[in-house]
Amino acid sequence: MKRAIFPGSFDPITNGHYDIIKRGVSLFDEVIVAIGVNAEKKYMFTLEERKKFIEETFKDEPKVKVITYQGLTIDLCKKEKADFILRGLRNPADFEFEKAIAHTNRSLSKIETVFLLTAARTSYISSSIVRDVLRNGGDITRLVPEAVMVNK
Repeated sequence: MKRAIFPGSFDPITNGHYDIIKRGVSLFDEVIVAIGVNAEKKYMFTLEERKKFIEETFKDEPKVKVITYQGLTIDLCKKEKADFILRGLRNPADFEFEKAIAHTNRSLSKIETVFLLTAARTSYISSSIVRDVLRNGGDITRLVPEAVMVNK
């Protein structure tokens, strides 16, 4: 079974994340969306809210599993028997950052990172932009899946 971990904070899930997960499902037998817990990070949404957003968004997709985790992503890959890490790239800066992490992960384990370019229509969306729009009372309808809108 080809299984991939798609790690992130998903604070909140965006339409860019949605696009990567949907495309990942066509490449892998299972995509595990892994919400990382970082005690030093200040989140807008609780861990439970973030998990619920993703579960509701993919409730009709049996190849998507949603979990939370702490620690190294490569340790999670071993635990979940995943041979791949799935990552989305929006721009050259993302590539440089993600490349360094992928090289590190590969040097520490046999985990391969698979990069997907975001769709042009979602390449400008980031969770930090969504949070900024929300903090300032803006409309995030075109930026996030419906589950975020219904539960915000």
